[in-house]
Amino acid sequence: MSPSVSRRLPTVRAAGVDFSGVRAEFDLPTDYPSDAVAEADSRPTRRDATDLEFVTIDPPGSMDLDQALVVERTASGFRLLYAIADVAAVVVPGSALDEEVRRRGQTLYLPDDTVPLHPRSMSEDASSLLPDRVRPAALWTIDTDDSGVATSWAVEAATVRSRQRFTYAEVQQAADDGTLHPSLTALPDLGRARRALAVSRGAIELALPEQEVVADGDGWRVDIAPRVDADAWNAEMSLLTGMCAAAIMIEARTGILRTLPPPARSDIDALRAVVLALGLPWPEGSTPGQVLASLDPAAPSTLAIMSEATTLLRGAAYVAFEGEVPSQPNHSGIGGPYAHVTAPLRRRVDRYGTEVCLSHCAGVPVPEWVRAEFADLPEAMKRSDSVASKVDRACIDQVEAQVLIGHVGQSTTAVVLRGRTDKRPAEVFVPEYTVIGPCDGDPAEGTTVTVGIGPVDVASRTVRFALVR
Repeated sequence: MSPSVSRRLPTVRAAGVDFSGVRAEFDLPTDYPSDAVAEADSRPTRRDATDLEFVTIDPPGSMDLDQALVVERTASGFRLLYAIADVAAVVVPGSALDEEVRRRGQTLYLPDDTVPLHPRSMSEDASSLLPDRVRPAALWTIDTDDSGVATSWAVEAATVRSRQRFTYAEVQQAADDGTLHPSLTALPDLGRARRALAVSRGAIELALPEQEVVADGDGWRVDIAPRVDADAWNAEMSLLTGMCAAAIMIEARTGILRTLPPPARSDIDALRAVVLALGLPWPEGSTPGQVLASLDPAAPSTLAIMSEATTLLRGAAYVAFEGEVPSQPNHSGIGGPYAHVTAPLRRRVDRYGTEVCLSHCAGVPVPEWVRAEFADLPEAMKRSDSVASKVDRACIDQVEAQVLIGHVGQSTTAVVLRGRTDKRPAEVFVPEYTVIGPCDGDPAEGTTVTVGIGPVDVASRTVRFALVR
């Protein structure tokens, strides 16, 4: 039977793993400066919008809750009410807190803790959209037609009060049982409609195994991050808001977009060649996103195709502009212009994007302290994203090596994600241990093979496999 990544896979625990080496390697801060913490304690009074029945959807145990939502059916389609934590209501430009946030860039997530963008007293309490707490928020109101196409959008400063918090699994179970909270009854329909629009726009969504390190008794293991339909529905609400934010910025001729250029013709041709070589169709006129969306997520061939498709998503950037809209404003992975505005507790750039949108909708000039950041913000976020990616990868690599060190010389089944080239070895996914790594030999892409484990080096966080048959 072909291994499937659509279900939780068996895992092996790694005991005695300490992530202090990762912290030291990336010089991650361990404490939040006391003067910056003190500045996060005051919250200005905001216009009352606490009558709205907001709820939140987040991973289990999350405390830094950026978003709360209500999704309603209307006579002509849907209405999304989306409250985003209003960080600018607390962080004073030029303050010690602001300077520390500028230095950090975004929240970093390690398996044993986080390195927060803001003081925990703020991001996990005073500004977090926790249930039954009145909080400052940027309140989005977005209307769509029956097919999910946005017809109007606006954002305003407000105070909100969330009623209840849910995990993705809880929302999924309630959807399956027909017992969704009244504020979420329209979420599945709008989420599915927005996903269908994304495919029609040519948006590119990859479905590769998403590894995560999770606690296992006194040790750690690598799992495939569980994903249910509710994840996708919730993500579409954030993407819809980000696209509306980009539309506001383009109209205002001021803002900061998250962009991704169209894939190179050569990369599309290479992906098509892999699809056809694996015996799958590429219908005439189909976009890469449409082909990817049609694949069986459980098939080994799909993993190989998705791995090849990562080449289509190269060149992401942050582009700040004022007075002249960028000549290439689109994010090809999303299929249109897009801006980050929905996670300000965890990502620095969202605060500035939100302020642009609030100002334009209120008919007032964008604050000078926002515009002053445009020169340096794109490069600063690029550096921050790079560190976040490297930290995440280093933690996964460390646990992978610790998991496999006791199994060197043994054989196991693997799916070949990429074949060998002149520049790199083949790459395989090993479901038994939830590990992705290089493989010696020349296995065929998209096939299921037997590989030997090793060599493995815990100190350098490296693993390798070798083709057996």
